Amino acid sequence: MTQVTPRSDRHTAAGVLRGAMPPARRFWWSLAAGFASEASAVALLAVSAWLIVRASEQPPVLYLSAAVVGVRFFALSRASFRYLERLTGHDAALRQLATTRASLVRRLIPLAPAGLARSGRGSVLGALVDDVDELQNLPLRVVQPLVSSAAVAAAAVVLVAFVWWPAALTLLACLIVAGSVAALWGWASGARSERSIAPLRARLADAVTDHLSSLDVLMAFGAEERSRDRIIDADRALGRAVVRRAAAQAGTTAIVSLMAGAASIAAVLVAVPGIASGSLTGPSLAVAVLIPMAVFEVFTAVPMAASAWRQVRASAERIADSVPTELPREMVNDHVMPTSDVPEVGDGVHLRGATVSWPGASEPSLRSIDLDVRPGERLLVVGSSGAGKSTLAHTLVRFLETEGSYDIGSKPVADLASDDVRLAVGLCEQRPMLFDEDIRQNLIFARPRATDKELIATMERVGLGTWLSERGGLDARVGERGSLVSGGQAQRIALARALLRGFPILVLDEPTAGVDADASDALLTDLLTAVGDDQAVVLISHVGVPSGLVDRVVRLEQGRLVSAG
Repeated sequence: MTQVTPRSDRHTAAGVLRGAMPPARRFWWSLAAGFASEASAVALLAVSAWLIVRASEQPPVLYLSAAVVGVRFFALSRASFRYLERLTGHDAALRQLATTRASLVRRLIPLAPAGLARSGRGSVLGALVDDVDELQNLPLRVVQPLVSSAAVAAAAVVLVAFVWWPAALTLLACLIVAGSVAALWGWASGARSERSIAPLRARLADAVTDHLSSLDVLMAFGAEERSRDRIIDADRALGRAVVRRAAAQAGTTAIVSLMAGAASIAAVLVAVPGIASGSLTGPSLAVAVLIPMAVFEVFTAVPMAASAWRQVRASAERIADSVPTELPREMVNDHVMPTSDVPEVGDGVHLRGATVSWPGASEPSLRSIDLDVRPGERLLVVGSSGAGKSTLAHTLVRFLETEGSYDIGSKPVADLASDDVRLAVGLCEQRPMLFDEDIRQNLIFARPRATDKELIATMERVGLGTWLSERGGLDARVGERGSLVSGGQAQRIALARALLRGFPILVLDEPTAGVDADASDALLTDLLTAVGDDQAVVLISHVGVPSGLVDRVVRLEQGRLVSAG
């Protein structure tokens, strides 16, 4: 049975939600501005109502001047505070959104490349894009409106109580009824569709991703139409869920509007005795009757916040589910914070008694191997498919945990953060990842300050100088995942990236896997001669290399180091 290493609470749905909330020191400005804006709206209507009715009594203008100033003040302050709320709230939420997305990416790194085998690509993409974007609604559409609306509603009830306490009681009762009925209606009519939107969105993303990435195979076997039908079905299901959610929200708004009218009518009814007895003046009656309308306009955000909460909660659960809450024993579970300093390589890297397994595998892929890679050495690792060559590559770059010892220089890798290990040991994979950008962008992230002259010189080192000129220079695009370049050219571009980064130890994992036999020797010659003399190279290959290019050859068979030369 595979052992697992527990991970922290921040990887649960509740932890994701807590991580989505901006710090109080940054978000309280938005809460305060939101309350001030909503309170200004209620005060504007109250003062306006008092002013109109009082003016109809034709008192001296002096008695109206304060109310006139109040109307102007609250009209301006409402808009000003609304702007401040949006400015500070979105600033805090978007800053936290960047932190949340970076945290999710960091959670995925230990699971690359094998730990996500059981996760759909669309699900992970949805968690990284749509679901993380949904988290910004927690502070903006859940916490902000709930806090502002609750505070303003309470203040309005107190204000009406000073004017005519029976009207305050009816307002409070109507608010409670409206909140309860709207929440129940929203839950009964829209909760299921709201919770289903995120999974349906992921289902659609899975269908589109699978269709586009396998289009050539689907067309070759006549399955393209069935795959397209799958996309259409997923899109229709998502559309139906969105429509049901919109209908539920419309019903909720209607309920709140009806209760707003009921509150005003109830205020009139309970005010009749006060008018008859002379205890309640005309201007005060206008305030008691019209304030509920303004309060319910603010209160409309409460059921909407409940709807937004259900969607945010569903997205948080999907984010938590996109990555296991526990790391398999075979994966690296860092306990050391990265320093961004390249570890001292010293006399090279050393494996002693190294046993390594892939997650879920019944048997280790590497069994008690001893291996040294010295600085500047060219080491060739050969073996048949399944011998453990790629496992060795992923072990050296700390994608997989090592039983036994693995040292860089004189320091165990267990004392180093995996990010720091990968500053010393770089990997060029069998299928290099090329982004759908120009060649410059595919190179420059390895060294952001590199000049075009340095980029061109590096491309010449890997044998692509002439090709680069023919393609129009660094502005030439490489296509989605390098679709506009050959396998050998993709390997050379990946090596150019690694050279720009300057890894002391470079692992080349099957660089000729996508290259025909005639071009294999030329590619290996260019790759090995382009690397500096002070850089060590571990070349993993199932075929031999031209003589004189490597210093030493080791062979893997069934996970064991059986011979060396």
